[in-house]
Amino acid sequence: NFVFGQSGAGNNWAKGHYTEGAELVDQVLDVVRREAEGFDCLQGFQITHSLGGGTGAGMGTLLISKIREEFPDRMMATFSVMPSPKVSDTVVEPYNATLSVHQLVENSDETFCIDNEALYDICMRTLKLANPSYGDLNHLVSAVMSGVTTCLRFPGQLNS
Repeated sequence: NFVFGQSGAGNNWAKGHYTEGAELVDQVLDVVRREAEGFDCLQGFQITHSLGGGTGAGMGTLLISKIREEFPDRMMATFSVMPSPKVSDTVVEPYNATLSVHQLVENSDETFCIDNEALYDICMRTLKLANPSYGDLNHLVSAVMSGVTTCLRFPGQLNS
């Protein structure tokens, strides 16, 4: 399921949260509702987004807020990529992240902060990759996400 608009938020948290994102959020929620209806026992939601740009930070936190309103008794976990000056030189990224943190504190049960700069260091120093790609970084993130959610996905003492 894909929902898309005709423009982006242009690295502007307010556009993602209040204008461009607000125009799309109802369509996205319809898709989320349809997907949620297909589960016998929905445990919660897992959102992966960036906190540096306008769409991931602004619309991402708007979506989290709306999902929380609609499904208040379900777990909300986010994997939030923090901005880094070594990865991008967009000057408003720290502001977008700062505006997002309040929303995450209010509407998320768990937030796992992912640092692209640290991922680069792991790839270069530990994995000895000379020129890490976004695919390499994404692989590290997917390994963390898989490990964190193992107890939710497989039966055990805490989840049977």
